[in-house]
Amino acid sequence: MLELAEVFRRHGAAYRDKYGDRMLPSHRRAMRDIESCRTEALGGQVYVCGECREVRYSYHSCKNRHCPKCQGEAAERWLMRQDELRLPVPYFLLTFTLPSGLREVARRHQKAVYGLLFRASAAAVQELARDRRLMGGEIGMVGVLQTWSRDLAYHPHVHYLVAGGGLSEDGRRWRPAREGFFLPVKALSRLFRGKYRDGLKGEGWFGEIPQEVWFCNWVVHCEPVGDGQAALKYLAPYIFRVALSNGRLKRLADGRVTFSYRESGTGRARECTLGAEAFIHRFLQHVLPKGFVKVRYYGLFSASKRARLALARGILGAPKLSRQAEARGRAGPGLKCPKCGSEMRCVQRLEPRGPPWHLEGMRWAA
Repeated sequence: MLELAEVFRRHGAAYRDKYGDRMLPSHRRAMRDIESCRTEALGGQVYVCGECREVRYSYHSCKNRHCPKCQGEAAERWLMRQDELRLPVPYFLLTFTLPSGLREVARRHQKAVYGLLFRASAAAVQELARDRRLMGGEIGMVGVLQTWSRDLAYHPHVHYLVAGGGLSEDGRRWRPAREGFFLPVKALSRLFRGKYRDGLKGEGWFGEIPQEVWFCNWVVHCEPVGDGQAALKYLAPYIFRVALSNGRLKRLADGRVTFSYRESGTGRARECTLGAEAFIHRFLQHVLPKGFVKVRYYGLFSASKRARLALARGILGAPKLSRQAEARGRAGPGLKCPKCGSEMRCVQRLEPRGPPWHLEGMRWAA
């Protein structure tokens, strides 16, 4: 199967030679990590089956959050940790999209623009939810930043998973959302736009933003997504999904990369073919700044509100929170032999051997 790492190995050096002085450190690091992931470059172990003597090489993963190989297990661990925090109520998915007129500024000032996207949207939702004419309670939200569309175009937006209701100020009542309805999206859109504008006024580059941005409609979408468990399973892949999985890569030939995607709206299968340079650029624009937190918790789901969350759970008849909610998962079973299914044991540790594109006769981990 074609992998993103192979695209970087074949064409990454030329890309770095051309754009090296303009590349962000986070982009360089992502390319280097993805190229090396699960290869001899990072070292690993040699396993042998005690029954049939099958030999297996297992190389270390890079653990970069933008690597297609490293995120599946992380999603499962996150889902296990969050499961106990679920409330037995309907859930909603809210999406706040950054207008196209702000996207060029966002490319140049990612931390500030993305951070404010979280703060302004979360504040708008919480303010409306506290209004007694609508819900009149404190809500719980989990938000995740996503910067891509299905064809890898630059499209910054935030998804929020929100419990359908809120805890009253005195902590004695749960105020449920109306069936199939959370909050009015037109009012959310206007409030979000105003808070975002106020938040950017103090930035020295505020004048770079086209004025028409502040007079257009900002896209806010809300839809019911079932009960808590279904909603968490829905959101988990968004939290740990990278812009492009290896399974979507179809061809790498004549300096061109072809990948598949689903057309928005119709769901039709499509393919996009780009020159290797354009493809690498399109992927790297979704690499987040170092240290930027892409998953954030608000209201009842924030770590500082565990006591309030416990009150809500008691009112709704949910089990009490236990320390297991903070557990980090147990170690999985040992490596199994691909031929006979018996347990394999580690017989040798392999030291890192440098970047993979300089190795000859490389053995790849299965």
